[in-house]
Amino acid sequence: MKSLQPILIKLQGCERFQRLLPGIPATAGMKSGYITLKPGEAVGEHKTEAKEESIIVLDGVADIYCEGKLLFTAREKSLIYIPPEVNHDIKNNSDKELRYVYVVSPVS
Repeated sequence: MKSLQPILIKLQGCERFQRLLPGIPATAGMKSGYITLKPGEAVGEHKTEAKEESIIVLDGVADIYCEGKLLFTAREKSLIYIPPEVNHDIKNNSDKELRYVYVVSPVS
């Protein structure tokens, strides 16, 4: 495996999705992105398979759904942990933009 190097990536603009870390070969498997959701938008239910996920809410309010049910609401400066193999969705049910960073990492 090629030697990994530190990377600096700037969070840019207010597009819905910005890829931050693309995974191998830039990392040992970690991926991340910067998400902006307008009021009423959702990411869509998904599962990260055999990966753990952290979601860091930067601005706004995120409703976290697991297996189709509202689990809790997270506000800015919060970190959410999603275990592997869990169906989940992030929805912006507020009247302001929601911005967050997610990080997924393979389970070893």
